[in-house]
Amino acid sequence: MKILATAKRVTDPDSIIEIKPDGSGIDLSGIQFTINPFDAIAVEEGVRIREAHGGTLTVVSIGSEDCQSEIRKALAMGADRGIFITAPEEPDSDAAARILVKVVEKEQPDIILMGKQAIDLDDNQAAQLLAEYLRWGQACFASRIEFSGNKVVVDREVDDGIEVVEVMLPCVISAELRLNEPRHIPLPAIFKANKKQIEISSISELGIDTAPKVVVQNLEVPAERKSCQILETVSDLLGILKNNGIIA
Repeated sequence: MKILATAKRVTDPDSIIEIKPDGSGIDLSGIQFTINPFDAIAVEEGVRIREAHGGTLTVVSIGSEDCQSEIRKALAMGADRGIFITAPEEPDSDAAARILVKVVEKEQPDIILMGKQAIDLDDNQAAQLLAEYLRWGQACFASRIEFSGNKVVVDREVDDGIEVVEVMLPCVISAELRLNEPRHIPLPAIFKANKKQIEISSISELGIDTAPKVVVQNLEVPAERKSCQILETVSDLLGILKNNGIIA
């Protein structure tokens, strides 16, 4: 089985995020980066599928040169090889999906595993767009994956519980938080990952238009919430409401 998983580079969730004074973006000075946690779950699931059913696991990342560190982490988790698409600007979800279409056309995977969303923008769009462009079946927010012949049975986490769906291969599946817990990476695996292959190409070689359909115009820090007041009695509440003219 040929498995393709994504490994997006995002700001470390433990970092303190600050907006640039002009609101044009996030101040990245001193910020740590990591593989998108939901993508790490997708990679972990890819490793488990390969261990159970055989095949190969390829990891792809798109962005600046630094993105190779996230590919190396995925290789240390157990992926077989990496594909790095260099991009001068971080693509939006639609451009990322169209870039991945080109990767899929070359790699011909049986299953694509992605995080349900990246924690930097929380768009939750790339997996759905990719499946639509490929005209493949999709199962988003997966918390359990089981293979049955040429089908995949997926437990999807939805608002009112678990929805079980069957998807024909090839397909796109996005990982929910409860799909698995990514493994601890031992030091020898990190050294071994440094010897694994990463194929590098650029967006310009793919021959697609990556003009963003979503442009962030400005960022602002949300207004601080007013602190709450604990009242002892209902009379205290009624007094405040009367004093503020809310009730007579």
